[in-house]
Amino acid sequence: MQSSAQYRCPICQHSLSLNDTTFRCTNNHCFDLAKEGYVNLLPVQFKHSKDPGDNKAMVNARRAFLEQGYYQPLVDKLINLYQQYGEQQGQLFDAGCGEGYYTHQHKNAHNQVYGIDIAKEAVKKAAKKYPDCSFSVGTLSQLPFVDNHIDWLVSIYAPILEQEFTRVLKQQGFLLTVTPAKQHLFELKQQIYQQANEHDVTRQPIEELSLVLEEQVSYPMTLKTGTDIINLLSMTPFAFKATEQVKQQLAQMSEFTCQADFLIRLYQK
Repeated sequence: MQSSAQYRCPICQHSLSLNDTTFRCTNNHCFDLAKEGYVNLLPVQFKHSKDPGDNKAMVNARRAFLEQGYYQPLVDKLINLYQQYGEQQGQLFDAGCGEGYYTHQHKNAHNQVYGIDIAKEAVKKAAKKYPDCSFSVGTLSQLPFVDNHIDWLVSIYAPILEQEFTRVLKQQGFLLTVTPAKQHLFELKQQIYQQANEHDVTRQPIEELSLVLEEQVSYPMTLKTGTDIINLLSMTPFAFKATEQVKQQLAQMSEFTCQADFLIRLYQK
């Protein structure tokens, strides 16, 4: 769906136009469509490493886990809120979209859906699997959109940058954030840390936008295989703290139950 995508140049901030397979601005900065259908809008000078973001193994683990449906109650809530509050013919943007699992579920026959992630490997998979959405490689700190362009912005377990998110949101537009609630994956943490701590939910990353609602989605989640457990662990920040012994023990489990606990906040500009 890149033919109808409306981006701005990450270098000079002028509008980009798609001509054949190249996005170009009036200053002649060019960004080619990859064969998978995404566009790389992350100039080399904006990179802090050669391949920023999640690596291929992490991307594959997350996709494999999510496709098992363990987070379906979260997906159902996100779509319900979008249908209840969102502009169904508007512009929707998933900030930090990963491999597009949540992004594509917001697509309908009338809206324009964008996903941006700094991890090229994730965006490549997203664009290949979900051609109805417009995916690009980019940084959340300098979004390739003009001001006041987005009706509905989703941030699921990604950095929340209020100033930049507010810039691209239309007046009366919505920002929906998903962050870990207190008990999220607590039992998994207990396998890794001698003393596992609950997530801190007191921090409010948004200060200027108006809070419309705050809800929690919480349920016990039973993982059916050792592979699912390891894939879930690979998605977490504490994966790096797990010893090889712990990983082997988890991989050999035939079943493991832990709490899924999500905090959802909906804001309006």
